[in-house]
Amino acid sequence: MIKNELTYKIIGCAMNVHNTIGPGFQEVIYQRCLKMELEETGLNFEREKNQAIFYKDVQVGTRRADFVVEEKVIVEIKAVTKLEDVHLAQAKNYTVAYDFPLGLLINFGSKSMEYKLLFNPKYHPK
Repeated sequence: MIKNELTYKIIGCAMNVHNTIGPGFQEVIYQRCLKMELEETGLNFEREKNQAIFYKDVQVGTRRADFVVEEKVIVEIKAVTKLEDVHLAQAKNYTVAYDFPLGLLINFGSKSMEYKLLFNPKYHPK
């Protein structure tokens, strides 16, 4: 698995959160804690950023990403006992829909923090 410096920093922030409070909280608690860690690291990010979703060039709805970091990485957070295929599919879809090269799916709900690094095969550099 290839990681760049940015995803390495994000994963480190998430590990700090998980090591400090552990599993068992609602997703929103992990969002707030990760926000604090990202701020301390000095990363530029937006929390719950709205994004239009298109189908055949027609806007069919919106989706809110948990975090967009440095306008390069979508971060989707979960607080579940075990990641399921549906979680991975959702995070992949957001990475493609937002047209970012990378996405991170982070799960704080298991005994050990889990993460998946996602690549956008349809990425169009701006």
